[in-house]
Amino acid sequence: MTETPPVLPDKRRVAASFSRAAASYDGVAALQRAVGEQLLARLPALEPARWLDLGSGTGHFSRALHARFPGSGGVALDIAEGMLRHARAQGGAGDYIAGDAERLPLRDGCLDLVFSSLAVQWCDFAAVLAEVRRVLRPGGVFAFSSLCSGTLQELRDSWQAVDGFTHVNRFRALDAYRTHCAASGLQRLSLEREVRTLHFADVRALTHELKALGAHNLNPGRPGGLTGPARIRALVEAYEGFRTPAGLPATYQVVYGVLRQESR
Repeated sequence: MTETPPVLPDKRRVAASFSRAAASYDGVAALQRAVGEQLLARLPALEPARWLDLGSGTGHFSRALHARFPGSGGVALDIAEGMLRHARAQGGAGDYIAGDAERLPLRDGCLDLVFSSLAVQWCDFAAVLAEVRRVLRPGGVFAFSSLCSGTLQELRDSWQAVDGFTHVNRFRALDAYRTHCAASGLQRLSLEREVRTLHFADVRALTHELKALGAHNLNPGRPGGLTGPARIRALVEAYEGFRTPAGLPATYQVVYGVLRQESR
């Protein structure tokens, strides 16, 4: 059966949610840092004159890119202005730009590397690929990590036992990433999935972390207003069915891709 692609969240909601989370994000972003480090390790040998940290967030990987390529010029771009303010105060990139990954405010062929860790899941990926192809120089590299379907499946299944609303962000299938990359006009160097599972003492600890990251429910179809105590109790009871000796599992399906711009 063909999987229905997710409806993308409103960009204004995404920007506002991550802006609010700027101060709390780094304190709970262990998974995000680990994924970004894995993406850095997947970069091919290159010496970019200019790079872009696409969806730069608090700037953690802008600083890592600056350290790795000290002679290069860097741009940090994010749709969330609150994140950019936080990042700018700590340095790392030469320029900080509030912008949309689907409509990059950059000229054609101006970059040697586009690095994007855990950002493009909120975007029209085909549009992002088209923009990346436009701004990369021949031989330039696009390295991304993202999330695919099956992410937070335990939380989704637990909510499904409670009601029919969309409480958990939905992500595109791995096959959709393959299809978009194949159609992008970029050479695919690698595309792979990694399963990472976190464990939490209770449901409250998980939902607190998602809120602190700014990554709680952003999808259309989410219920409005506060969730009543009866539904919360039902959620906790359902999620307890997944408990292991390590705690309540929260599984992330992570996609890593590395693409190259060929000569036009």
